[in-house]
Amino acid sequence: MDSADRAARIIRTVLDEVKPDFAVRLWNGERLGPADGPVVAINDSGMVGRVLRRPVFDTLIELWISKAIDVENGSLFDIVDRRPQGKLKARLRQLPKLQLLRDLPALLLSSGRDAALDRLAGRNPFVSGSNKEAITHHYDISNAFYRLFLDERMVYSCGYFKDFANGIDQAQADKLDHICRKLRLKPGETLLDIGCGWGAMLIHAAKHYGVTGHGVSLSEAQTALARERIRAEGLEDRITIEVKPYSELTGKFDKISSIGMFEHLGLANHEAYFLDVRRLLKPGGIYLHHAITRRMKRDRKAWKRKAPSYKALIKYIFPGGEVDHIGMTVENLEAYGFEVHDVENLREHYARTCRLWAERLHARFDEAIAEVGEAKARLWLLYLTGCSLGFDGGSVLIYQTVATRRARGPSGLPPTRADLYR
Repeated sequence: MDSADRAARIIRTVLDEVKPDFAVRLWNGERLGPADGPVVAINDSGMVGRVLRRPVFDTLIELWISKAIDVENGSLFDIVDRRPQGKLKARLRQLPKLQLLRDLPALLLSSGRDAALDRLAGRNPFVSGSNKEAITHHYDISNAFYRLFLDERMVYSCGYFKDFANGIDQAQADKLDHICRKLRLKPGETLLDIGCGWGAMLIHAAKHYGVTGHGVSLSEAQTALARERIRAEGLEDRITIEVKPYSELTGKFDKISSIGMFEHLGLANHEAYFLDVRRLLKPGGIYLHHAITRRMKRDRKAWKRKAPSYKALIKYIFPGGEVDHIGMTVENLEAYGFEVHDVENLREHYARTCRLWAERLHARFDEAIAEVGEAKARLWLLYLTGCSLGFDGGSVLIYQTVATRRARGPSGLPPTRADLYR
């Protein structure tokens, strides 16, 4: 019996015990499981040996990127929805170990590894904090690629769903307006948007709230398109954008927003960041902090341990990125001169946002492959799907926190939140 036959026998044995509600098609055309519905396609008989030799999260990503594993007649979400019910580890303990051991040695000696992931990883991904190279790695892939799955405004952060049946265009328009109301923007005020992306927040605030906006970014590609969009809206006299670190800015602003950029800073740079935000914010000004967090554990040592999925996200998607927990966010804001007024959890909103992004990318996948290549398109589809599942399961969260520069006396904010939900 050759290694391919042994690999097939191992897969059959595992499926007999685990009993997923989706089919599996082997490299030889053999189909196991239900006759209809989504199918996990195993296109490489060496997959089993690769998992056995290197049973780590990177191996699963590598198998997906190289198409050794694929999904047919459905999406990754469909496979997750039909996963085995109950505790998988308990089922795996029931596997006939002696039978499996007869086949394992031959597979452990087999070889094969795809180097695609090494080429896709950012340099020095685990250094605390994303530099310009790391930002380019993620955001300068292709504006056309991001257009395939983002909303019409190209907002690359969590949407706000007044109704979870709403589409992504409506959710992002509502999110921008929600933030503007939280900032209590008024005509004539100055707004700084740190990490302004393709300019959607600044354009919305200038058009609908009459502010003068300034943005900073480290992405050349995003900034170029943002300036085009500002010109198209006739807002060149009201909005300016620089490719510059926020730390090099001077002057004061009435309001400051930070939407989905804080995750790039790295924990080592939080103190300097909050001090810079306070320096740039006028007395009585409002700061809105919109950022992903991780759930706090019972002790800080346990919290600092990164799960395999988190390590993979840093390595291949957001080099240098690190996220805090909401307690750390509030602690830092208070420590560095702010008063916190409002904290809103948008976890379920981001689960829905990422799912819509993944579904939109899947629907235009051939275009995505043509734009960035199959390996990167598959990696991004996996990343967006994984993020949706992570937010849905509560392993990652996202909060909007509203704060002002700490001062004695009235903060200047309304006495209730009623104005936010009109």
